[in-house]
Amino acid sequence: MILTNSQYEQLMSKYYDKQLKTKHISEERYQEVLSAIPAIRDLDENIRQMSLSHAKASLTHGKQTENLQEKINAITQEKEQLLTTHGFPADYLKPVYDCPDCKDTGYINGRKCHCFEKEIVNFLYSQSNLQEVLERENFSHFHLDFYPDDYTEEATGQTPRDNMRNILVTVKNFIKNFDNTCENLLLYGNTGVGKTFLTNCIAKELLDCSHTVVYLTSLKLFDILESYKFDRDLSQIEKNATVSYILDSDLLIIDDLGTELNNSFTSSQLYHCIDTRLNNNRSTIISTNFSFDDLREQYSERIFSRITSNYILLKITGDDIRLKKAIMQH
Repeated sequence: MILTNSQYEQLMSKYYDKQLKTKHISEERYQEVLSAIPAIRDLDENIRQMSLSHAKASLTHGKQTENLQEKINAITQEKEQLLTTHGFPADYLKPVYDCPDCKDTGYINGRKCHCFEKEIVNFLYSQSNLQEVLERENFSHFHLDFYPDDYTEEATGQTPRDNMRNILVTVKNFIKNFDNTCENLLLYGNTGVGKTFLTNCIAKELLDCSHTVVYLTSLKLFDILESYKFDRDLSQIEKNATVSYILDSDLLIIDDLGTELNNSFTSSQLYHCIDTRLNNNRSTIISTNFSFDDLREQYSERIFSRITSNYILLKITGDDIRLKKAIMQH
């Protein structure tokens, strides 16, 4: 996943703030120590002069001052003794970093530090519209017990539970191969069978691997696209950034397709969105309560063709899980 320039700058600004904070704390502590131990300034000046002499000798004569590091270590130990004698911790003048490994730069030897990788994940969560819901809806809370095992669905020839087992295999392969293949999923079935829950499970796994995931209901998606087209109060920069994020994200989830008011505008925008992402090798997951026949009737032939030709079709069967949970709670 490649962050946009604005996303990268947004993240790096946190590190700039951390560095300024560290510098401010260090300066405050140094002044505090000087007030109590004026001799510290002389010891620091000794280190500075020795380092300067070492550099000059190296440049002019190709010689290096012998045992420079040993002398610096001796002065450092003297400083630490003075600090502890006056009631300060021995390391009181050392910089205070949030991440000692990268010293709050975000990088170690040109590679992203673990703290920066974590910041990216947290940032992507905040951008995905899913941060809170994914604490509840993830594979750790996914239970096959909600899918009946006592009857066979005519449409699939399987019990809802066996059908979901097979779907989970497909979904986990989708996640496993996400970096190497561009696949798309269409999850369809009746209301309440767990389509949105399953897309959230997928989203969490990919967000945790630092992928950009955008979740939008179909209503919200078309609201955004309508604003892009007609809202004169939004700047073109804002419009382009928003639509670019939708079209270029690693994964776009369009939830509840079919709840929007279907007209020529929504139809053309849906095709543009699907087609652009396919051409750019960006994965999309669509969930809908529509049946296969409903999709054919509601959307244009070219949309139906793009979906059926380029999406893995997963029909989820079973009872209304939300209704089951509500009954259990009472």
